Amino acid sequence: MEAKKILIVDDEYQITRVLKRSFLAHRYDVRTASDGEAALDLFHDFHPDLIITDLQMPEMNGIQLCREIRKLSEIPIIVLSVKGEEKTKVEALDAGADDYVTKPFGIDELLARVRATLRRAPTDKREDSIFENGDFSIDSAIHKVSVRGEEVHLTPKEFELLTYLAKNDNKVLTHRNLLTAVWGGNFIEQTEYLRVFVGNLRKKIEPNPAKPQYILTEPWVGYRFNPSGN
Repeated sequence: MEAKKILIVDDEYQITRVLKRSFLAHRYDVRTASDGEAALDLFHDFHPDLIITDLQMPEMNGIQLCREIRKLSEIPIIVLSVKGEEKTKVEALDAGADDYVTKPFGIDELLARVRATLRRAPTDKREDSIFENGDFSIDSAIHKVSVRGEEVHLTPKEFELLTYLAKNDNKVLTHRNLLTAVWGGNFIEQTEYLRVFVGNLRKKIEPNPAKPQYILTEPWVGYRFNPSGN
């Protein structure tokens, strides 16, 4: 099996050195960059399967890098942030990041996040991959979503959230249920994840995001998915 390609972006040499050594030991193909501009250059040549990026960097920071990558690709992005940067974390998620890990972190935690994210990446399997519900057609094999016949481009985490909502249509899904299903049991208190990702999904799939007809808010409880929009 061909090794998965990881692009690590951080201006702290010690961090990139340790991460590169750890990921190489786990049989990943790894490249590193010290800022967003260098990462973009590497992205075009290396074609990574996943990007890990710090937020605070010179030249082009992690948030700007997320925005630039999202213009080119839907590959998974995990951001590294300092504890307490809640506003910045939300901004990163809004810019297209799929997940974040707070510094200081254990390498085992980061490796687990990477494995989980890559498992959800598109595969070549076509069996039973197309799911149709109301105005939505979802192809899980190639991560393709169409709404009312029009293709919509989603990040991996947006795709996973929408798929879970669609397969549980017209059920009230609590914040805890959604966070556990999409991000894992360690994220049951991270309601900002849902707020940001639901907001991003609404911008992409709703005719009028200010008056959603597909992803409906159940106040103080969670969300309910209405695939027909009626």
